[in-house]
Amino acid sequence: MFILAEDTERTQGEDAQSSNITAGKAVSNSVQSTLGPRGMDKMLVSDSGDVVITNDGATILEEMDIEHPAAQMIVEVSTTQEEEVGDGTTTAAVLAGELLSRAEDLLDDDVHPTSIVEGYHEAARIAQETIDERVVEGSVDDDLLENVAVTSMTGKGTGDIGARPLAETVVEAIRRVESDNVDRDSVRVRTQTGASSSATELVEGIISEEEPLHENMPRRVESADIAVLDLDLEVSESNIDAEYNVTSVDQLNAALDAEESELQTYADSLVDSGIDVAFVTGDVDDRVASALANEGVLAFDSVDDDEAEAISQATAARFVGTVDDLEADDFGHAELVRVEKFGDEELAFIEGGSKAESVTVFVRGGTEHVADELERALSDGLDVVTAAIEQGGVVPGAGATEIAIADGIREEAASITGRKQLAVEAFADALDVLPRTLATNAGMDPIDALVELRSTYDSEGTAGIIAEGQTGRVADPLEAGILDPAAVKREAVESATEAATMITRIDDVISAS
Repeated sequence: MFILAEDTERTQGEDAQSSNITAGKAVSNSVQSTLGPRGMDKMLVSDSGDVVITNDGATILEEMDIEHPAAQMIVEVSTTQEEEVGDGTTTAAVLAGELLSRAEDLLDDDVHPTSIVEGYHEAARIAQETIDERVVEGSVDDDLLENVAVTSMTGKGTGDIGARPLAETVVEAIRRVESDNVDRDSVRVRTQTGASSSATELVEGIISEEEPLHENMPRRVESADIAVLDLDLEVSESNIDAEYNVTSVDQLNAALDAEESELQTYADSLVDSGIDVAFVTGDVDDRVASALANEGVLAFDSVDDDEAEAISQATAARFVGTVDDLEADDFGHAELVRVEKFGDEELAFIEGGSKAESVTVFVRGGTEHVADELERALSDGLDVVTAAIEQGGVVPGAGATEIAIADGIREEAASITGRKQLAVEAFADALDVLPRTLATNAGMDPIDALVELRSTYDSEGTAGIIAEGQTGRVADPLEAGILDPAAVKREAVESATEAATMITRIDDVISAS
């Protein structure tokens, strides 16, 4: 009896486990050399020839064309890490791969997958408790947040500007949108090539890529009243198909006059309302644009819905669907709306909005690759600063927290009975891959560095890999200002454990052709 289709492929038992674990490890190994401040970059080339150069784990795994289902689970680990806390994607992927490697050894020793899963979950629980114990005491002030941002961005492509000035910009941006909590969505990042990375700046407001509708419109409007219009400013079209029989020049002129009158009414309504700047989500007829230009009104059309929403929030403008009853209460306000030209492009800067709840990090770069990588670094910096403020403070970086977690797990492993103890100890050993990789990428001998880390931790209570020049040293990361959000460590442990245990439990793979 055939239950499955004849062309269905099925892999069972040890073959299935080995295949899945090997695939997961391969994905993890592909990003391992990018970990830490001395991590290397990857060049990813698509089928169409598009090139991405980065050492951001989430970007690398997203751009890779991965088909194996188990390997895709490791990609999901990185994606989840990015969505939840914005950083630590490489850490999570590398840890997941090492957990799979240790699980493979246990399977070879006839440890049942259920025992491995139970042991890993027990170790993850201990890890979370240890992370809570390692949280740095005291208030999360600007200096601490800058160190968190610097730690996140060091080693990433930042062009001719160091991580410290960028960290100051990041913290200033987050503080601008912080009230009872941090509105991370109110911090936007906009890239523009044509200048060095050191020209990157923080803009109090929104930057729109739309260009003015008419060349005679003003390029600078101070103390601007702003309207956000969700409509088309064109000749109205009938909702039904109709034909008009024009039999004379007078009738044609009358039709044209009616069109002109309708369009002029749009322009007159906007001018009479007293607005200085209009952002229109729909299309604007050239004749309306010309009339507005003659009256000194700056206008933009085809504004993206998300951008229009951001402008509305920043300036307190209401979305308006008609020009008939425009009132002052519908308007937003900005201290300055200016249009700047960059090469062949023009950008509109809406600064000092009446709500002032939105800011934009205006990223500059000499090339598109530099600007894109700097954008990724800044986005990570913004995310980790937000996580540090909102999700439980910070912990020592540079591999110090992983050393502490592994030590805590080993201490409790002695009290765990049965074969589950082997899995708990394997989890602790897997954590060593992170400081060991940091040491390797920093030019240190990984075994010697790991031995020194453990020894220093036992005597001093904390120890991490501090990269210096072409090598590194073992020292206190707190003194070096190397800090990570506790939320990044928690999420990395949780997501890596879930992926590793899920893959370990699979003993049957059924693939339809």
